[in-house]
Amino acid sequence: MPFVLVVESVPTPDGDWLRRASYPELPGAFAEAGPAVDAMDADARRVPIIAERLDRGLDVPVPRLPI
Repeated sequence: MPFVLVVESVPTPDGDWLRRASYPELPGAFAEAGPAVDAMDADARRVPIIAERLDRGLDVPVPRLPI
C-alpha cells in the first residue's frame, strides 16, 4: 500500500499562497513551492526517510488507507 500524498494550499505571512505536499505518516517528508507540481518534491524525501528509519532499527509507519 503506498503512502498517501497530501497537497494543500497554505497562506504565507506576506499574503501569498503556496502549495505544501506531504506524507503525514512520515515526519520530514514534505516540500513547499508555488506550483503544486513543484511541491511534489516531497516524494524524493520519502525513500530516504524510510531507509534511515530501517537503518536505525525504527519502525516504518504503516500507510493509511486512501480516501
